[in-house]
Amino acid sequence: MHARPDALFPALSAFFIDRRVQLALQAMLHRLPAIFPTREFAEAGGLMSYGASLHNALRHVGVYTGRILKGAKPADLPVVQSTKFELVINYQTAGMLGLTVPTMLLALADEVIE
Repeated sequence: MHARPDALFPALSAFFIDRRVQLALQAMLHRLPAIFPTREFAEAGGLMSYGASLHNALRHVGVYTGRILKGAKPADLPVVQSTKFELVINYQTAGMLGLTVPTMLLALADEVIE
C-alpha cells in the first residue's frame, strides 16, 4: 500500500524552475497543495510560494557589479544574504483545490493572485 502525500514542497532547482508550469499543473490535477520557493511557481498556478525575493537578489547583484567595476576587490566585498522574503498566494488555485485560505494569511501575503 502506498501512502498519498498531503502536500508538495519541492526544492529550488533549475530542473523544477524549467518545468514549473508542468509541476504546478500536475499538483492541481492530483489535488495536491504545493508550496514553492519562488513566486514564479505561484504565477504558473502553484498554490503559494514563500522565499527570497528574486528582484531584491538581482538588485544586490547590480550593486556588487557596480562596486567591482569601480575597482573594489571581490574578496573584500561582504557576503550578503537575502533579507526580503515574499509570500505569494494563488487564490484561484486554492479555490480549485477546495481550500479556504485564512483571511489573516491573505493579509500577510505580499501578493494574492486572483
